[in-house]
Amino acid sequence: MPDILHRVGVQGSAAKVFEALATVEGLSHWWIVGTTGDPQVGGTLRFSPDGGGFEMKVLEARPGEVIKWQCVAGPHEWIGTDLTFRLVEKEDHTFVLFTHAGWRDPVEFMHHCSTKWATFLLSLRGWVEHGEGRPHPYDVKIHPGD
Repeated sequence: MPDILHRVGVQGSAAKVFEALATVEGLSHWWIVGTTGDPQVGGTLRFSPDGGGFEMKVLEARPGEVIKWQCVAGPHEWIGTDLTFRLVEKEDHTFVLFTHAGWRDPVEFMHHCSTKWATFLLSLRGWVEHGEGRPHPYDVKIHPGD
């Protein structure tokens, strides 16, 4: 099965990056405005962009180390996929190693999602470093009508 893989360096501690990934408030500032749900292990996070939506079950949340979700509702191609944010702290910055794993096929939508994940990871960096993320609907658009 193909996976989406990205790596981005963030000026800041793993604890600060973890807070942006593991709280409803943090997620609303860099990924999707209006995120709701329970970010604890076993909880479900809900994201509702443009009236659609999807849900992530929280599988793992180790402060300063890793966040892992499984998509349980949303686009057909995402159902059953796992999203993992591993954090590697080095001196005064943190590397986010992102994986969106378990895609059944490398369909065109996967290419789109890979590009969007890259823009959102840069939004995460902007939020942690400067308090200015670009969450949906204020995100970088990658095609007309996006």
